[in-house]
This record gives sequence, C-alpha cells and structure tokens, in this order.
Amino acid sequence: MLRLGIDLGGTKIEGIVLDEDGNEVYRKRTPTEAEKGYEGILGNLKAVHDDMAASVGGAPHTFGIGTPGAISPRTGLLKNSNTVCMNGRPLKRDLEKLLGREIAIQNDANCFAEAEAMMGAGRGKDMVFGVIMGTGCGGGLVYKGKVWTGAQAIGGEWGHMSIDPNGPKCYCGKNGCVECYISGGGLEKRYAEKYGEKKKARQIEEEAKAGDPRAVAHMEYFYEWFGRAVANLINVLDPDIVVLGGGMSKTDGIYTHGVKQVARFVFNDSLETPIVKHQIGDSAGVLGAAMIGI
Repeated sequence: MLRLGIDLGGTKIEGIVLDEDGNEVYRKRTPTEAEKGYEGILGNLKAVHDDMAASVGGAPHTFGIGTPGAISPRTGLLKNSNTVCMNGRPLKRDLEKLLGREIAIQNDANCFAEAEAMMGAGRGKDMVFGVIMGTGCGGGLVYKGKVWTGAQAIGGEWGHMSIDPNGPKCYCGKNGCVECYISGGGLEKRYAEKYGEKKKARQIEEEAKAGDPRAVAHMEYFYEWFGRAVANLINVLDPDIVVLGGGMSKTDGIYTHGVKQVARFVFNDSLETPIVKHQIGDSAGVLGAAMIGI
C-alpha cells in the first residue's frame, strides 16, 4: 500500500508519497504561512494533501502528519506547539472534517525518530532516542519500531526538561529548559546575554574553530550543557542509540567534546551508548510522517 505523509514545519509544509518498498514517488513543498493564522495553515495542509492524493489516483494509501506539539489525550486539542497559533485548536478533528478521512498525527520529533529507527542510523536497534537540535530542541522515543507516545503524549519531550531552575525563562513558562542551552536559538541567546552581541550559531562555531577566546569559551559551555542533558536522558532510558538531527547536529565538536561531557556526567563507569548524526537528513520528518500513517 502507498504511504502519504506531511511534515508541518514553522516555515514550510512538505508532503511525500512512498511506494510499497518505501521509495519516493512524489514530493510537494509549500510555505506554511503561519502569519495567516490557524485557518490559513489548515488550507495549506489541505492543498498539499489534495495534490498528493491526486498523484496516486484511486490507489489505496495511508496518511500521517508530523506537527510541532502533540494532540492532548485529555482535550483532543493541540498543545506544546511553537507555532503558537495552533495551540488549543482541534487540529486532528478539523483536518479530518476538511479532508473527509481519518488521519494519524504525531509530534515532528517522533516522526524524525521513527524514520531514523526504521530507515536510518537506528536500524536494528530496539530502543532509539531521536534528538532534534534546531531553533528549538525536541526528542522522540521509538521502541521496537513503534513510537512511544506516552500516557500524556509527551513521551520524548526532553527539550523541556528543566536542568537549571535558576536559568533563563523558556517560552513554555519554566526556567532553564534543555532547549534554552543546546538548541541553536538557545546558543545564540546565551551568547548575546553574555557578550552583548548577536551572532548566529554557525558563526560562533566557526569563530571557535579559529581560536576566538569568547567563542571557544561559549562552545565549551554549550558542550557541558549538552553532556548534562544527554547523560540525564541516558540515565533514565538507557537507549541503544541516540541519533541527533537538526541544524546543531552538524556541529562537529558534539561528537568529540560533547560526547566526552556525556561520559563525564552519565551514571556509569563508561559511556557505551552511541551518539551519532542522523543518516536520512532533512527528509526524516516527512518520511516518519508517512510511516506512522493510517
């Protein structure tokens, strides 16, 4: 059976059609246009879905969507989305009414983790934890090929674990979340606070490689918080592998300096958990969305 999937991002909506063997047969991208609000996003989602459905004619297919945030089991409303106009809205119900079909919705980090577990760096592993370190920071857990959503649909939401109650305020309302320190946005904000100068994460990393003392110190600070955060999740879950995605996963020092810090903080006499870069790349989210479809 064909599989259709949509990855709803903050800036773009991407759709994909996979054949029975998991090969791509169609792909569609369009801007999210979050500035148009909730109804505008719904309309753009429908347009991408309809294009994909037309591409397969009447062939049987499944359909899944990956989105920032998650559907609350208690209320049925979307929660925890950094596309804030969607929070508190009945996304699943509204889309099913708009499209005239049942759909599966998962958090985008869960979709990333599912794709990497089944097709990427986590293949053959029982427990895979997928980390997205981009503008924000999220995670997803896959056990024996299945996304572990959890009783409250917050399974894997490690990015909003508070690791410093006296730390900076996070958009979620807590202080000192993992996201505040090891996301790209967090790295940039902490640099601006400390040095009074705004720089992009990639620039800070390049200046550190060139030996700039401020950038070197700031990246050391980043690696230490990365070590604390990842050691905490390993202490709780002891996964077979941790797969990193998002823009910050391209930071070479994570796999040397960062991993050394994980080994420093993990509750074990050695670090045995592989911490690796994703294999699928930017398509992991949309591939995972297709894989969770119903």
